Amino acid sequence: MRVQEDEARALRAGEATMAQTRPLPYDTDAAAAHLRRSHKAMKKLIDRLGPITLRRDAGATPYGALARSIVFQQLAGAAASTIYGRACQLGDGGKFPEPAALLALPAERLRAAGLSAGKQAALKDLAQKTLDGVVPTMRALSRMDDETIIDRLTQVRGIGRWTVEMMLIFRLGRPDVWPVGDFAVRKGYAQTFGLPESPTQRELDALGEPFSPYRSAAAWYFWRSLDTQT
Repeated sequence: MRVQEDEARALRAGEATMAQTRPLPYDTDAAAAHLRRSHKAMKKLIDRLGPITLRRDAGATPYGALARSIVFQQLAGAAASTIYGRACQLGDGGKFPEPAALLALPAERLRAAGLSAGKQAALKDLAQKTLDGVVPTMRALSRMDDETIIDRLTQVRGIGRWTVEMMLIFRLGRPDVWPVGDFAVRKGYAQTFGLPESPTQRELDALGEPFSPYRSAAAWYFWRSLDTQT
């Protein structure tokens, strides 16, 4: 569980500091107001943390966003950032290699950048499925609903539901994503509502209903509740 929490924190921090960002495509004031009305514990949390400051990354392609997620999997933030930076040096202009270029790279060069055999296999599967059209373009993704996107992208080796949910929240800016498999969301919910232990995924699924249609914002507040603890 600790590994996932570190990974999630690294991914969130990475998304938040990317140079190319855009406002979310939904009304964050309306989202915060809805969450405040859902329960007095949420009102207290939002009063403490303030307005939603989340922005979505506007630069990465689906391929690029998923490649970064694969590199960051199972690693703490500093190590993941270092390896990702080395991998980017393998591409043109210091950018992560495009699909065809990645497929042409020998295992030795990828391993020298710090990519394990498992990550290499996942990245090459992602590259091939991008070239084959299994991984859609951003324009195509924008026309798909959340569950269709999850079904499509989890066909890639190493990409699970949680990874796609992070992309839906941080790249596409979808408003009603509820990542019940995220340890930090469950922990943040438990602390906010004074529960003795974190709810299970099934329990959290039902507990999130009052937050809809802004469950992404609720998840963000629960993440922030842990990130701001001293």
